[in-house]
Formats: sequence, structure tokens, C-alpha cells
Amino acid sequence: MDSKKIVEAPKTTGHQYGAGHKLIGKNYETADLYAKVTGKAKYAEDFRADGMLFCKLLLSPMPHARVRHIDTKAALAMPGVKAILTADDLPAPADTLTDNGTVIKASKWGERGLTMEPVYQGEPILAVAAVDELTAAEAIEKIQVDFEPLPFVLDPLDTLRPGGPNPRTDGNIWARPARPASPPTSTPAPGPPAVTELKWTTADFAEEKHGRLPMGKTSDEWSYGDLDSGFKNAALVLDETFVTPDTSHQTLETRSAMAYWQNGKVYIHTGTQSTAQTLPAIARWLNIDPEKIVFISEYTGGGFGSKITGGVTMIIPALLAKKTNAPVMMRISREEETFIGRARPSFQGRMKVGFSKEGRITALDMFVICDNGPYDAVGDSPSSGRIVSLLYQPQAMRWRGVTVLTNTPPRSAQSSPGGLQGIVIIEPIIAKAGRKLGVDQVAIRRINCPEGKALLGPVVQGKRQYATSAFLKEALDRGAEQFKWSEKIARTPKRVGTKVRGVGVSLSCYVGGTIGFDGLLVINPDGRVNFQSGIGNLGTESVIDVHRVGAEVLGVPWEKCDVTWGNTTKNLPFTCVSGGSQTTHAMTRAAYATAMDAKKKLQEIAAKKLGGKPEQYDVRNERVFRKGGGAGMSLAQAAKHAIELGGIYDGHETAGDIHKLTKASALALAGQGLVAAAKDNYPRDGGTYSYVASFAEVEVDVETGKYYVVDFLASADVGTVIHPRALGGQVLGRSTLGIGHAIGQKWVFDPRYGEMLSKRFHHNKPPTILDVPVNMQWMALDIPDPETPVGARGVGEPPVGGGCASILNALSDALGDEIFQRAPVNADTILTSLEAGRPMQHPLMAHI
Repeated sequence: MDSKKIVEAPKTTGHQYGAGHKLIGKNYETADLYAKVTGKAKYAEDFRADGMLFCKLLLSPMPHARVRHIDTKAALAMPGVKAILTADDLPAPADTLTDNGTVIKASKWGERGLTMEPVYQGEPILAVAAVDELTAAEAIEKIQVDFEPLPFVLDPLDTLRPGGPNPRTDGNIWARPARPASPPTSTPAPGPPAVTELKWTTADFAEEKHGRLPMGKTSDEWSYGDLDSGFKNAALVLDETFVTPDTSHQTLETRSAMAYWQNGKVYIHTGTQSTAQTLPAIARWLNIDPEKIVFISEYTGGGFGSKITGGVTMIIPALLAKKTNAPVMMRISREEETFIGRARPSFQGRMKVGFSKEGRITALDMFVICDNGPYDAVGDSPSSGRIVSLLYQPQAMRWRGVTVLTNTPPRSAQSSPGGLQGIVIIEPIIAKAGRKLGVDQVAIRRINCPEGKALLGPVVQGKRQYATSAFLKEALDRGAEQFKWSEKIARTPKRVGTKVRGVGVSLSCYVGGTIGFDGLLVINPDGRVNFQSGIGNLGTESVIDVHRVGAEVLGVPWEKCDVTWGNTTKNLPFTCVSGGSQTTHAMTRAAYATAMDAKKKLQEIAAKKLGGKPEQYDVRNERVFRKGGGAGMSLAQAAKHAIELGGIYDGHETAGDIHKLTKASALALAGQGLVAAAKDNYPRDGGTYSYVASFAEVEVDVETGKYYVVDFLASADVGTVIHPRALGGQVLGRSTLGIGHAIGQKWVFDPRYGEMLSKRFHHNKPPTILDVPVNMQWMALDIPDPETPVGARGVGEPPVGGGCASILNALSDALGDEIFQRAPVNADTILTSLEAGRPMQHPLMAHI
């Protein structure tokens, strides 16, 4: 095998992946498969300990209030009640010290787990620990809380109005302070975001009465190109307003947690997307040394961005356990999960788009309002502009955005944060433009597709950023062919009786990876290879998949490999968070670097023991041997020699550039065999993004408004395919997440009392097997990304926007462009709008 790159093996563009490889691109049974399907896998709620207590939460009934007094006497007098925890018992949040010594001060606006000033209905006020859940729940009922109601905001537009209420006492938006003055040769980083106040004028709201989004002052803005000229020279200009939904992450496993203390350390069991990276988050929340924390998370029942480093509420059982000197289990109900479990922020968006007669976007003016919820600033608003600029390559573009605080449950990144919202706003406009210009829907997207090192985002220090690669045109062409696009659009009649069919296509993309993380492996004296994995096991299988790259490099059969994960006492390396579709890209790079470090050490050991130079030896088929034939040794023998040699070979010494966590883990494994630890230092020219072209067909009953998705295909450009079955699960699973945004998922609030009405699955139903089409397919190009040694990119988030927008575009193809201006599209929307001949839902109001 070439020691420089795996990607140079021949590739196939069909469905047989992994040409030239033994492990990469091949399906296999993951090590955790049987545990999951037989019920042996233990999630947080499955753990039990002697003397374990249970805790329940008292939640705020008000969207914004101040707690004046809490009376707990009756609850504490109950038999079986052991302790009550309030905000006064929480440690102050700690500052963060980065690896380069920079101190990031704790935000005074951040969430703490319990509060005396709830800023959304359902926020935890206190927790009760008792001998069982029934006793804890009865104790909650006996606690008297005196609340002082405060003004609240549900709709971002309401707080932007002149004299409108503020959702936080400090203000209503997140904004970054202006950059400090500096010499012309340097560009200082802006300070951290802060809560401040922004109010628009009455004149700013003038267009609201016409159903168009008001566009007042914003906290963020960038542009490139000549926008005025782009609109002036356009053959068609469309100015459209669109509202996207707030959607809960709705993971099947709620964020339950169990904790206990032993020998001065706290042991915490809960779900996470990132085992290694959750440890410092817990340390920050508890304000204790990370060495005093043992974090166990072998299995996580989904995250989708809501559990990137777990959740701050996990400190509640930890603190109660310390207070009671007993293990404490906190089981979170579905309703509680809806409140504290995070959600995608909605957008109220407006775009003015100019098109040439061929369909090329000549100018794009994008304006978005992001409903942030009450706590930490989400990045969806700026992300939306960058993704739209990359995906559709407008010749000139301006993006403006404001991130507005509201008294609704907290938001966080949900698969394709900002990307989905931006795509869902622009895609119906492109579909409408295609129909008005007489340009085929595939063709109008193809002419705007990114390719190669496509540019994106604003001009920074005189130039724009660019992608490592983009083969979306190929994915679009291949997808159109497999979906039989030409046949479907030529079919007549579109309507038979009360049933009418429509087809839609959408582009989609998102970040596909980061760089600079570590890998760690041990070749044992019995010849087996153990890969240490700090990745969270959240269902994507990347926790295991990425290490097959290392086995491929070393020429070791997969049945002789083991993967260790899910417990911070088991010596894990510094690993990326499993968010932003980073993991496959970042950790195959790290796995490759680590395997190459192991290969180098094997060659050096062979040269020391058998003579010659290291470069005269090759590693393959569980052996290290002279090239062209001659002396050699097994990996098992080499591992024994590594122990004899010590130093860099058995883990007692490590490279200077690896993270301190990886160093500590390598040292703990020292002497067990050949220890390889390495950082991904491979170059990368550009930012890594992955792409999907999505195709959908719907059938609508115009008498009932009910519709079905009857056909769906996602064609992916995600680099080298590592594990086809897992890749297909991600492409279709995340497409389904997007479909949910189109067909029904949303939050609904009572505007008078600020109370959420969509608290359960049956109120805010995620797609089920009954909602997805029987014919649901995926495909991948399997073209390696040229800026990573393995060629693989991440895939979790790119399909989401296309899953939603392709359904919306199919609906407008079936029903016309004047039916909806917001997602999701429900049966009542279709019926009333068809009857009126125009969209009948409120064009701007949030949470309806």
C-alpha cells in the first residue's frame, strides 16, 4: 500500500464501494451490534447501584419570572425524602483555559441547570432526591414557590418592536462587540458575544402589513460583489418571505443521568455525542478538576446535536449524590426532555433573488431573524449565509442576520444548523424561478452548483474562503438519472381524480470535517490491535468505523482488532466532538496518522532487530518484512520487542505535539505493547464540506389535503465511502429528519400565557415508518476528497436540508407556488390555501 495516501486505489462510481481495499468501503458487523439488538447495551437509565436514590425536577410554570421564596418544609418532612437541591447549591461556572493558555471567562448569561429566574416555561427550579420516584414526585407537589411574573417574549418580532418587552433583563439580542482598535498589520479577534438591546422603528415594520418580513437594523452583516448591478441585469427578481419551524431534537433516549461519588471522584453515566470532549464540560459545570471525574457513556440513544457534550442538567444528580452520600438517578420524562432537551431555532427569513434568463443567480439579498431561545448564542444565523453562498454560488450577495432571545426552551445545534433553514428559505424561490423562466428544475440548480474549490462566505482580509472540493454536479446528474427525473416530469396527466402528483429536487450541503485531533492504538504481544476511541457511540457507528482505516494501513484483519470506547478511565485520546459532521473526516485522518506512526515504529524495530534501514521494510498481512522477500517478524513479535526497547516504542515517550489527554492515556498504556499516538498534522487547502442532491415525489389528495411521499432519492458527494451500510443509514436517516420539518414537526405556544402546547410526541410527531416512502434510496459518488489522506468527509448533516426542501418543492410542483410560505405544510394549510387561492397561514407569526 502507498505510504502517502489510501485514496489512490481505484474507485467505482457504482454501488460496489471500496475497490482496491480490504476494509475501507466494505460492510461489516460492528462490535456493538449484538448488544444493541439483544438489549445487553446499557444506557444511562439501565444502571443501578446499592442505596440508589431517585430525583425529580420542579419546573417553572411561567415563561419568565423571578422566584421570591421557596418553602420546602413539608417536602423535607416526608419519609423517604433525602435532599433538595436549588440554584444556591450550584457551584459558580468555571472559566475555560484553552490549550494555548487563553482564558475564556464564564458567561453570566449561560445556563446553569437550576435557576431562581426562569426564562422559559419548563426550566428546572429545584430537584428532590428520595428513595423512589413516587416519593420524589409527591414531595415536589408539597413545595410552595412564590413567583413574580416578568414580561415574556415568544415571537422575535415582538421584542424588536418599539417598546417591545425584553426576554432577559439585560436585553433581547446576542451581538458581538466591535473589534478593538489595532495596528493595520493585525486583525484582532472580536470579543465574545454579549446580550444587548435592539429595537426597530415603526417605519421598519411598515412592510409587515403586506406579509413581508420587516428588515430593520441587524447585529451582523457581510457582502461581496455588486448587488445593485446583479439585480439591474437580472431577467427575473423574486422577493419572498418564508418561516421555518422550531423542532425538538426528539432523541429516543432522554438526557437521563446517574451519578455517585467514590474515593473523591464523581462517576457520571449519561448519553453524549463526544466522550472525550464531555469530560472538560462537566469539569467546567461542576467547577472541579477533570481528574476527579469519571465519565461513562458506552451507548447513547441519539443526539442530532443536542448532546454534543451532554447537557448541564447532568450535574444535578452529581450534586445530589454528594449531598446525600448516595448514588442518584435522574430519569427525564418526554415532557421534561421537550423543555430541557434542546431544539432547532426557527427563522423568519426574507430573500430577494435575481436570476438571469438561464437561471443563474446574479444577486442575492438574504435577511434572517433567528429565534435563539433564552440562553447561549447559537450559530445558525451566520451559518445560514455561508451555506447558501457556497451551495448556490450567487455572483453577488449580501447577508444580514440578527439572533434574538425569546422566553422559549433553549436551542442548540441540530443537524445542519443554519444550513437547513437557509436552504429551506431559498429552495422554493429557485423552484418558482424555474417555473417562471421555463428552466428545468434540475438544470436551474446545475447552473448554480458549486464545483472544485468553490468560494463561500464574506471577504476576509481581502479574500473569500473556499471548499476543499465539490462534486455536486456529478451527484445531481447521477441522482436525476437514477430517480428517472426526465420520465417523471414528462408523465401526464399530473392529476387523476382528486390525486395530483408533483416532483421536487433540492441541493444541500454542510460542513464535512475538521482537522488536528489525535489517535491512539496498541499492538499487543498476542498480535491483536486495540484502537482507543474517544468518539461518542450515538448510533452513527463512527466510534468504530474510523478505526478500520488504521487496520487497513497496518494490514491487520478486522477480526483481530478491538475498539475501546465509552469510559474515560479506559485511556482515550483527544478526539473531536461528534457535531458538525466532523467525525468521519477528522478521525479517519487521526486514525491514518496513528497507523502510520505504528508502521514507522514497526519498520524501525525490524531494522534494529534484523538489520538494514527502516525504509527497506514493509508492513502487511500481520507482519513487518523486508521488501522483495527476506527476514521479517510478526506484529506480535514486534510488540514484544517494543516493550523491550521501551521509550517511544511502548508509550513511555510520546510526540511533543499530541494533546495532554492523549499523552496521559499513552503513558497509562505504556509497557503493554507497541504504543502509537499521533496528531493529524496533514495539510488541508480549504474548508471541508459535503453535499447531497435530493429528489422527491409526492401525491396529494386535494379533497382532504393529505399527502404522501411516494418516492425519494438522496445522491451524496461525501468523499471516500468508509462503511456503506452506516453511510446509507445516515443519508436516509438524516433525510428523514429533514422530511419531518416539511410534513409536520413544529412547536406551538399559547401566546397569552407563554405555555408550550406541543410537549409530547403526539403533539410534535417525528416521522415514523408510515411517513417515509416505501421506495427510499440513496447513492454516493465515492470520489475521494483531495485534501485528506483517506478521502472521506462527514455525512450526518448535509442530507437534512435537501430532505425538507425537496418535499416542499414537490408540493409546489403539484399545487402551485401560492399555497404555503412556511414549513411544515399540513393538510389544513393545503385545503384553506387551495380554496382561497393564496397562502392562508399567517406569513410571519412564530409558533403557530
